[in-house]
Amino acid sequence: MSTSLLLISAAFQLQFLLFFFPDPAFSRLPPDQISVMTALSHQIPTTPAALDLSDNDLSSIPPHFFSSCGSWLGLRLLNFSRNKLVGSLPAFAGHSLPQLEFLDLSHNSLDGTIGSQLDGLVSLRSLNLSSNSFGGSLPVPVGSSGAKFPALQDLKLSTNNFHGPIPPQIADYPSLVLIDLSFNSLNGTLPGTLGQLQDLQVLILSANDLSGPIPHTLSNLSKLSRFSANQNHFTGAVPSWLPRSLRSLDLSYNDLSGPIPSELLSPPSLSYVDLSFNRLEGQIPPNISPAMFRLRLGSNSLSGAIPSSAFLGLHSLTYLELDNNTFRGPIPIGLGHCRSLALLNLAKNRLFGPFPPELRNLSSLQVLKLQFNNLSGEIPGIIGSLTSLSQLNMSWNLLTGPIPSSISSLRNLTILNLQHNHLVGSIPDSIAHLDSLIELQLGSNRLNDPIPPMPPNLQIALNLSNNLFNGQIPSAVSQLKNLEVLDLSNNEFSGSIPESLTAMDALARLVLTNNRLSGIVPEFGPLVKLEIEGNNVTLRSHNRTTSSPKKRNSVALAIIIALASGILASILAAILVFSLWRRFCRVEDEHFQSGEDLPLPQVVRGTLLTTNRIHRSSIDFNRAMEAVTDPLKIIVKTRFSTYYKATMPSGMSYYVKKLNWSDKIFQLGNHDKFARELEGLGKLNNSNVMTPLAYVLSVDSAYLFYEYAQKGTLFDVFHGGSNELDWASRYSIAVGVAQGLAFLHDCSSGPILLLDLSSKSILLKSLKESQVGDIELCKVIDPSKSTGSLSTVAGSVGYIPPEYAYTMRMTTAGNVYSFGVVLVELVTGKPAVSEGTELAKWVLAKSSQWDRILDISVSRTSSAVRSQMLNVLKIALSCVSPSPEARPKMKSVLRMLLNAR
Repeated sequence: MSTSLLLISAAFQLQFLLFFFPDPAFSRLPPDQISVMTALSHQIPTTPAALDLSDNDLSSIPPHFFSSCGSWLGLRLLNFSRNKLVGSLPAFAGHSLPQLEFLDLSHNSLDGTIGSQLDGLVSLRSLNLSSNSFGGSLPVPVGSSGAKFPALQDLKLSTNNFHGPIPPQIADYPSLVLIDLSFNSLNGTLPGTLGQLQDLQVLILSANDLSGPIPHTLSNLSKLSRFSANQNHFTGAVPSWLPRSLRSLDLSYNDLSGPIPSELLSPPSLSYVDLSFNRLEGQIPPNISPAMFRLRLGSNSLSGAIPSSAFLGLHSLTYLELDNNTFRGPIPIGLGHCRSLALLNLAKNRLFGPFPPELRNLSSLQVLKLQFNNLSGEIPGIIGSLTSLSQLNMSWNLLTGPIPSSISSLRNLTILNLQHNHLVGSIPDSIAHLDSLIELQLGSNRLNDPIPPMPPNLQIALNLSNNLFNGQIPSAVSQLKNLEVLDLSNNEFSGSIPESLTAMDALARLVLTNNRLSGIVPEFGPLVKLEIEGNNVTLRSHNRTTSSPKKRNSVALAIIIALASGILASILAAILVFSLWRRFCRVEDEHFQSGEDLPLPQVVRGTLLTTNRIHRSSIDFNRAMEAVTDPLKIIVKTRFSTYYKATMPSGMSYYVKKLNWSDKIFQLGNHDKFARELEGLGKLNNSNVMTPLAYVLSVDSAYLFYEYAQKGTLFDVFHGGSNELDWASRYSIAVGVAQGLAFLHDCSSGPILLLDLSSKSILLKSLKESQVGDIELCKVIDPSKSTGSLSTVAGSVGYIPPEYAYTMRMTTAGNVYSFGVVLVELVTGKPAVSEGTELAKWVLAKSSQWDRILDISVSRTSSAVRSQMLNVLKIALSCVSPSPEARPKMKSVLRMLLNAR
């Protein structure tokens, strides 16, 4: 194309862009075109009204951009959001932009302080600088003659690193309608002058270090519809003067005390209230807005009876969380009128009495949590009418009688927890029909034989401990190929441990303690934690046998006698070793190559994705297929995949990931679709993302090849007993994972999600280099589902966001939650689940004792390290917020992490 034609084309493209709010296809411009367009912009005869260059890859605004564009007196909108701008805020002062009303520089990497750069924008109505790395005090520009932006209505400065108090001069902007200062480091008390902003409708102050009481002057904000001040340190009483126009109120995670004001929940438009994790006392007010959609009052000290009449007209109520209080009395029957309820959490109270039959009308209920109460009576048969249930937890109560057979009607149930009750009888045979069930907790009851076939897709755990089961362990249990934890302890099981249990591919923990088992324990893989104390069994370890604790005393003498005989036998045996060695090795090699124990997978297709010559010449598909038949080559097991170490003839090693659910791919005949998706993943280019180098399709599975990480998984390094990670390493790992996740979530073709983000799916190339894996392949697995849909709950225990239980949909917010748990691990040094308690919930409950939950072995290193750890902990808490909407985007999390040091 000639130069003149190129110039005309560029000028036309810019002209089109300037006159209209562009389609993304027109706005995604390479950086080198910007300077060309700038040079040509003076050719445009008409003054533009809008310049939208958002969602590009611009790293800077070209020098003299505005001055070279001539006099843009009519420019009203300027949008550079979602680029890669770095450095300080560009200077707009001195340019002729008198009519500019909307300025958006959000979602970049701009830093420094904000001073006079915006002077001269006298018509500015909306300023959005959120999701950058700006620091210093909060910019509220005021000149000698008052506000510099007298028409300013929207001020968005969230997710930066501003610190210090909110200046009282903010009242000099009386036209403000929206203020968002969330996710900064602002401190001090709220200025009373905020009450002068009588047009203010939205005030968001979440995730700062603000303290003191909420000033009464805010009662003047008669138009306020949303007030979010969660995750701060506010004290005193909950304001009783909030306006009737309020629709959303979030004061969770503060230190508020006293009762809930009697009229607080009654404004007719109020639909969202979150007062959880405070120190509130007293009873729930009897008047609740009929528009209420979500009400969260958990983790306070509320008491008394839950008022049944308050719920009679709440037809829109979808989420009700009253857990971790001291409520007494029965479950209110008025809840039966809340037909839209999807989540009901009354756990950890002092409720008593039977399960009310009135709740049978809750056909939309998906999560029911009643654990840790004093409920009594039998589980009624009407429980089977709650057909939308995906989680049912009635553990740690006083329930009696049998498990009703109607429970088999709950075909969407994924988690059933009835442990620690007084249930009797046998488990109903119909429980096998619960195809979606992945966790079954029936421990600590009085259940007895026979044990029926279990739900076939159990994955997380099957707990039948502390019951009255006897006889042999049913061999049918071994058909639960995806089960990770099997607990049969403290029963009366007898006979030998079935050899078939060794075929449970995903098994990570087998608990058989305190039964009457005997015989030799079968050989389980190296990744299975075996607990067999309190039995009469002998544990085989390779060619040696060691008895269980019951036999140790009787065997000790035999060992001493055998030792002397063994020395003599060893001398005689040594004479034969050399002559037998060659023949033995030859026979063993021939046996291994024959594959008589495990046949090699039959390769349907082997494809190299990488363009790296070293990898292309090193990867040997046949050698890799040999490795995946050897259990000793297993490095990592996650819910969705198993990683093997395969060493190639060249000496290079690779991870070969077997997809545990991949058989569905082939049943549906999706070979080509699967291959196309893998080829797309192979083109990803980020050092913190495990990118497939090659793949193999066999007749019944799929295998992905990755670079080998020398240090293994974060879980192994961190919780494996030899923790080598100082704070610098932990911080680098956190930043690396955040960079990988932010890259995946921000892909141009749409966000790429992780099925299972945990410390076991984070690989370490070194103690400061981390990678994430287990990328979403759900579109291939179940094409009837839209992107992100799940046929079962995704993730590992302790990392699964609470909403997955009832939405059954993976989201970027869900990935952020899982990453938050990883951050909490790194800061506290504790595993994601400890003694049955999830780490995220434990930390949230101790939000007022942050100093005490840091890993003391690291935090005591220096005051600077301790300060950084507290900063990262604050970020983690925002990530594990129970509300998906309250969690920051991954790109924002990355920026906050980079600012935390």
